[in-house]
Amino acid sequence: MDWSILLAQATVNGMVVGLLYLLMAVGFTLVFGVMRIVNFAHGEFYMLGAFAAYFLTAQADLPFLLSLAVTFTGAVVLGVFLEWFILKPFRHDELNGMIATIGMAMILQNLALMFFGPDPHSMPTIVRGVTRLGSIVIPTSRLYVVGFALVVLVLLYVFLKHSRAGRALRAVVEDFEIASIQGIRSRIYYPLGFGLGVGLAAVAGALMAPLFSVSPFVGSAPLLKAFIVVILGGLGSIPGAAVAGMTLGLVESYSSLFLSTSTADMLIFVLVIMMLVFRPRGILGQGEA
Repeated sequence: MDWSILLAQATVNGMVVGLLYLLMAVGFTLVFGVMRIVNFAHGEFYMLGAFAAYFLTAQADLPFLLSLAVTFTGAVVLGVFLEWFILKPFRHDELNGMIATIGMAMILQNLALMFFGPDPHSMPTIVRGVTRLGSIVIPTSRLYVVGFALVVLVLLYVFLKHSRAGRALRAVVEDFEIASIQGIRSRIYYPLGFGLGVGLAAVAGALMAPLFSVSPFVGSAPLLKAFIVVILGGLGSIPGAAVAGMTLGLVESYSSLFLSTSTADMLIFVLVIMMLVFRPRGILGQGEA
């Protein structure tokens, strides 16, 4: 057994999973940074994105890239609508906002059960075959997922860094009161921030759909991992979420290589507890930014 090959394979798998955790976590931390609400419906938006990609690709026979664009656009519109008509009274009201998102999650999950049924659905792969990088064998579909995820993250970075709306949104995330003093109409950016968060969760689900089955319960595990990433990176810190997402993906992959899945999960929660004890503000120290 060549351990170098196994480690390289685990590294690639960890990066794939880490990128998807990152998409989930960035959307999660955007919502928290703007509204100061822990969005427990985030996993259900991931699930809806996976179902949207499944039906657009497998049933409507659209190209996968077009399915991603439609899924993201529809999710952003849905997020803006839900924030404006349901979550608006709970802006900066952490407890009641959290309860509202729990109720929203239950409603969305049960609606998915009613319309799609409890059975998992398998989505056709994006592309068949494998790619060899030396001795490492990688399914080509995973490389496509990595490529799409990187494109989404780069576009998000360009939007947040170089557009007027993106800079204003970052200012609201950093400090709501100072942003308001500087003339930024913060309330305009609540629905935008929530919509972007929902869109990123939906894209993560759409990207994961070709790799795993799709069901109404598929969002629970990604929500938990996004929550872990946000804790490790620091609540409200997008750079922290980026570092923590990749770290979690790699740690999970390496741990699963040498240990059982249950032991690997236990070690991840030990890591979270240690982080909360020794560095409660997260990896980059942006916990209350």
